[in-house]
Amino acid sequence: MATRKAGASEPGAGTKMGSTIVTMATPLDDHIQDYLSHLVVERNLSPRTLESYARDLRQFREWTEKQKIAPGSIDRKQIRSYLGSRRDAGLSPRSSARALSAIRGLFRFLVASEKLSADPTANIRSPSLWRTVPHTLSGAEIDSLLAAPDTSTTLGLRDRAMFETLYATGLRVSELVTLTIDRVRLDPGFVRVIGKGRKERLVPLGLSAIEWIERFTEGARAILDHDRRPELFLNHRGGALTRQGFWKILRRHAEQAGISTHFSPHVIRHSFATHLVENGADLRAVQMMLGHSSLTTTEIYTHVARERLRKLYDEKHPRA
Repeated sequence: MATRKAGASEPGAGTKMGSTIVTMATPLDDHIQDYLSHLVVERNLSPRTLESYARDLRQFREWTEKQKIAPGSIDRKQIRSYLGSRRDAGLSPRSSARALSAIRGLFRFLVASEKLSADPTANIRSPSLWRTVPHTLSGAEIDSLLAAPDTSTTLGLRDRAMFETLYATGLRVSELVTLTIDRVRLDPGFVRVIGKGRKERLVPLGLSAIEWIERFTEGARAILDHDRRPELFLNHRGGALTRQGFWKILRRHAEQAGISTHFSPHVIRHSFATHLVENGADLRAVQMMLGHSSLTTTEIYTHVARERLRKLYDEKHPRA
């Protein structure tokens, strides 16, 4: 890709962006592939995150081709038009914001690698994100869920230990099923978690979780572990659990506990964070335990706490 300044004499060399002329000499798809390779090598993104970037950028490329927009003609107006088309198609602001993030990353990469002289995404604000309040379980519902597995069986003991660990730490499901034995320290009671972007964090374990992990590892786990697997929690065949496999287990026990509405794999994580905030935990400490890169993400749990406080006030105050 060549870059020319405004006033270049070659006709049709590019498209004007402010005071610069931008030329993309190779197809947009080539630049997307270069950017994705950069993400793999330089930023070590997880396969799931990389797949999300690739999907968003592929959809953007397909839109430019459908609109007959040449790569060198992509400017701020075109990108805003694309985001508008996503809104008109009924996609959520969160989805559009994620797409803009991927597109912005691509163009910043092209500018940094001197394949582009100006970033057309500069000063484009992310679509407003609706503050969707995550559903959480009450303390009584958590107690019912934790008590649902039959701990007289090997798998029931495993399930109880898993649920206790999840509620004690607020791990993502992907982090739970990949948690290895060597990253669990029952004394002094911490787990070492490898989260998004391969970032490491330490999360405390509560006494109840420690007790159930000990009970599971003292006998039941050996029955499942035929091949000396590193993961703490194994499936019924002795292999690694998948996210989908864990969700099936969790959903079955939730139904047994009488929890049927607004249930998702993330509900225990949301409950963990909300219950901490409601009981006065420092928001930055909760951010660190959840592995959020931005405090803004964690602040959603203050909205949950306020909503519950308002409901309690309306129900109990005589002049509410």
